[in-house]
Amino acid sequence: MKTTEPQFLYMILILPTLFGLTLIGEGLNKVLKDEKTGWTSIIFGVLFVVVVVFAYLFFSQNLI
Repeated sequence: MKTTEPQFLYMILILPTLFGLTLIGEGLNKVLKDEKTGWTSIIFGVLFVVVVVFAYLFFSQNLI
C-alpha cells in the first residue's frame, strides 16, 4: 500500500522551504543594515528549513 504520492510530498515541502529561505533573506538584509532583529529572522528561517528537511527524510522513509 502506497502511503503518499511523491508529487504531493514535494509540493507540501516546497512552499515551507521557500518561506524559510525568505526568512533567511530578510534576516540577512536586516543584519546588513545593522538591525539586531535580523538574527532572529535568520535563526527562525534556518530552523524552519531544518524542520522541512527532517520532514522530508521522515516521509521519504515511509514511501518505501
